Amino acid sequence: MTLRDEVAQLIFIPFHGAAPNSRTREYRAFLRHVRENKVGGFILVNWSNGRVLQKAEPYALGAFINRMQRMAKTPLMVSGDFERGASMRVAGTTVFPHAMAFGATGDPAFSRYEGEVTAREARALGVQWLYYPVADVNNNPDNPIINIRSFGENPEAVAAHVKAFIEGAHADKKNFVLATAKHFPGHGDTAVDTHLNLATITADKDRLNHIELVPFKAAIEAGVDSVMTAHIAVPALAPPDLPATLSPAILTDLLRKELGFKGLVVTDALEMASIARGFTTGDAAVRALEAGADALLMPSDPDAVLKAVTAAVQSGRLTRHRIQESVVRILAAKERVGLDRKRFVDLEGISDVVDSPEANEKAQEIADRAVTLVLNGGNIVPLAAPERACYVTMPEGRFSVEGQVFTQEIRKRAATASVTALDAGMTRDTVDAALEKLSGCSNYVAATFTSFAAYRGTVGMLAGELGHALDWLIATGKPVVLVALGNPYVLRSFPNVAAYLATFSNVPPSELAAVKALVGEIAIRGRLPVSIPGQAKYGDGIQLPATRAVRAGGQSQ
Repeated sequence: MTLRDEVAQLIFIPFHGAAPNSRTREYRAFLRHVRENKVGGFILVNWSNGRVLQKAEPYALGAFINRMQRMAKTPLMVSGDFERGASMRVAGTTVFPHAMAFGATGDPAFSRYEGEVTAREARALGVQWLYYPVADVNNNPDNPIINIRSFGENPEAVAAHVKAFIEGAHADKKNFVLATAKHFPGHGDTAVDTHLNLATITADKDRLNHIELVPFKAAIEAGVDSVMTAHIAVPALAPPDLPATLSPAILTDLLRKELGFKGLVVTDALEMASIARGFTTGDAAVRALEAGADALLMPSDPDAVLKAVTAAVQSGRLTRHRIQESVVRILAAKERVGLDRKRFVDLEGISDVVDSPEANEKAQEIADRAVTLVLNGGNIVPLAAPERACYVTMPEGRFSVEGQVFTQEIRKRAATASVTALDAGMTRDTVDAALEKLSGCSNYVAATFTSFAAYRGTVGMLAGELGHALDWLIATGKPVVLVALGNPYVLRSFPNVAAYLATFSNVPPSELAAVKALVGEIAIRGRLPVSIPGQAKYGDGIQLPATRAVRAGGQSQ
């Protein structure tokens, strides 16, 4: 390889998994990066149609990967976050709940199973590198970007799930994938979205060793293949304005030397504002390599990276040996996942692997086990008369599908019950008008949806007039059951509800699990994997047996 070829192997560019026409500008850009620049690989990301995020379709994804692999001199490594399984990025795959739901089950065996299924589906789709599990300890209730993406606030419990997922991802040598612990040295105790600004961990080294670093140490012991850096400042380890991604003290001295990690170090997306606001694309790439990173993820300008890193070697700022160290790690990883033997997707075989009935059944079991009852005033849950309650769903956006499964499942069990959908885009007058129409309710069930995504900058509390709507329901004096499908800390804002049920995820299986718990079809066994300041302690959870049998068709009797 030439120096330029070696540098290119370190670059991973984003793609959406669609199969663009070969005459489009988009396709020609991919072709240039693959055939001329010879980038090391891709990362699969969602795209927006202006309303909601879109996921890749499995066959289009596989077809595009095959076209690119045919054009690549060196096989491409294809990567993706794949939190909550492949379903995070690809439609028609097994839908697992968020990590915190696994934490609520208290059973790492579920995480191991998720690792096995995710690896199997990923390989069928042409993806070899997972940016998961999340090893962050979410001990800050105001964290706007980690939250339910973490297994919880207990370092040892998080470590157990991290270890289990890695074991699962490595269990089947035929479907072996690279697993990644992220975001080093720990992104849980922050209150800033690093897609928007630089966050800071103020803990001292002793606290880092006993909290933040515990799951990463477990991941390394479990043979994790890669570690993803965090764009956070850690003054106890490095200058207070320097992101960990660009810090030799954190990536080389701590991760490599002190913790003994020998695998791949991959940056978090270099296009994020926490990096891009302080450094040019080229300078950030050079600094990341100086710090000890191997893979440069999603630079906003790959050409600028090629130019800057090549120039840094020619000037002596970086050595050719330093570049080759990372190239060797990346090529060895490609060989480890078998890209030297098989680089193409078996399109006809995809449907026999993804979205299997067995995996979906297990994913539902995990969502069921995660349901946690924190408050239960008057023993209102399970509902004695589901048809007499009024249900209000509160999805995050007007075009969101959140709440649809919840509504369908309620109507299967209580056909005459009132179900009202509000969303964050409604005006207060519209919300009030909808609420005024509610009548004959013995109590209210409010299902709130709060997910966590880049560039929102908030902690996922109720947006728009939804908080006002929930206050309105509480003010009626009738019992309100608050069902949190997502952020479990929402109880802090509404402590006067009669009952509080948390699922720690907003995926459809969690919606179904919430309904089954409300009507008594499943036992409620989850326990809080986090504490809710002023309201509940870590490990709290009211345990209830199932009270209703379920007949064929999924309806209770």
